[in-house]
Amino acid sequence: MVDTAGAIRERLTALAPESLEVFDDSADHAGHAGARETGGGHFQVVVVARAFEGLGRLARHRVVYDALRDLMPHAIHALAIVAQTPEEASGRS
Repeated sequence: MVDTAGAIRERLTALAPESLEVFDDSADHAGHAGARETGGGHFQVVVVARAFEGLGRLARHRVVYDALRDLMPHAIHALAIVAQTPEEASGRS
């Protein structure tokens, strides 16, 4: 069995995150047609990194998707992303 959450963490370390949380929500979507077809799971990531400074929301999501590209769609069917700078995460922005 592949540890997709671990693979996500490994790939996102390239962003030098100050914090990184990965949640596997696949059990909440058991039987979902799209997930059955690809075999991928449903995940959430919350990543706080300086790499997001100066980037808008869409650009931040692209950075995360680029890092995880090889896992989609077979290991990851759906991905929810929260991408913040350290200042945003601490409420200082």
